[in-house]
Amino acid sequence: MAVRRLAERQPESFAFTPENEAWVKTQLAKYPPGRQASAVIALLWRAQAQNDNWLPKPAIEKVADMLAIPYIRALEIATFYSMFNLEPVGAHFVQLCGTTPCGLRGAEALKRICVERIGGERHVSADGKFAWAEVECLGACCNAPMVQINDDYYEDLTPESFNKLLDDLAAGRPVKKGSQIGRVTSEPEPGRATTLSDASLYDGSMLGSWRKRFDEEAAAAAAKAEADKAAANQPAPPPGAAKPAPAPTAPAAPKGVADAPAKIEADKAASPVASSPPQAPMAPASAVPASESLPPAAPAEAKDEIEPSSGLKGPLTAQQVAAEETAIAARLVSLPPDASQEQKADAVGERPQGLAAPRGGKADDLKRIRGIGRINEGRLNSLGIFHFDQVASWTRPQVMWVGTYLSFPGRIDRENWVEQAKALTGGPEPKTD
Repeated sequence: MAVRRLAERQPESFAFTPENEAWVKTQLAKYPPGRQASAVIALLWRAQAQNDNWLPKPAIEKVADMLAIPYIRALEIATFYSMFNLEPVGAHFVQLCGTTPCGLRGAEALKRICVERIGGERHVSADGKFAWAEVECLGACCNAPMVQINDDYYEDLTPESFNKLLDDLAAGRPVKKGSQIGRVTSEPEPGRATTLSDASLYDGSMLGSWRKRFDEEAAAAAAKAEADKAAANQPAPPPGAAKPAPAPTAPAAPKGVADAPAKIEADKAASPVASSPPQAPMAPASAVPASESLPPAAPAEAKDEIEPSSGLKGPLTAQQVAAEETAIAARLVSLPPDASQEQKADAVGERPQGLAAPRGGKADDLKRIRGIGRINEGRLNSLGIFHFDQVASWTRPQVMWVGTYLSFPGRIDRENWVEQAKALTGGPEPKTD
């Protein structure tokens, strides 16, 4: 950050106008006793606005006196923030953005105009009306190039529009703030919009035609509710009166569909085992491959047991892994929030038998199993798991226990840890499908 110094020539004194004195009292009243020093930036800004857009040393000291703070504290703030001009900048201080977006869009041409019309940076023009400085990004990159003059932004400038802007300010004529080409906020330049051209997106709501449909459906539902309420309050027709025409109804369902619920209930009532506990459905034996035969289904009262795959041998299918993950998650919901990982694992599986130390004093490199990294190898070692043959011998309950303990149920099956371990102990190569 550039060093910022006070101007060499300073006025003798500074005093707020009566109007600004009243404004200062209003600001100080916003703060609790002893906290008025927090208003220092607001007061310095007001002093600068009163003093032709620059902040002299007497004004800084006046603010410090009003806030009962040391002069150095007020000077630190005034010299740190670039919003405070420490030397005269004329009636119109032009801050020209020279950062990349503005530079690519013509800021250099605007800079040449400033040099030609005003002079060097921070030099006040001969008529006392202008000074300029190049600054960092002012946050209006979409509408580059741009300048800030005193408190206002002027965007989408060209050399022609910038020269006209300076002419109008010098003559005291009204000027147009913001975009000089009619752009609204940061939308595309007029006539160059190529997206969001569907008129239904701008019908007064963000949902467009969808919102209209929702409103129509809500209105229809409200009208039907009112009609039903009115019909319910109508007196019964006298005997012999003609029956009103039936209200239109929805098309009848195909034969055998509309009466299906009633038929199901009637069959249940007539069934001799209607009051018996429901049994879980079982697929025919021929529908399940022998290698993936499921254990007998548990009765309904034991439905919270984790059974989808606890009796299976070998790798699981993706569907079986997902079913097991769901069952484990359901079991863990019932545990206390502060349950440890070991308690969670005990709730869903069986801890594998571990060793006190590696056999022969040398552990296998478990990181050779895809999916086991340095951290997980360390956690397995802490359980007494040091060798490939230990992983290869895990049963389903042990796989569920370890997966839950390591905080990723299902991953052991998805990455085939057991099959990989069998291959590394000399068994058959793991399947890759």
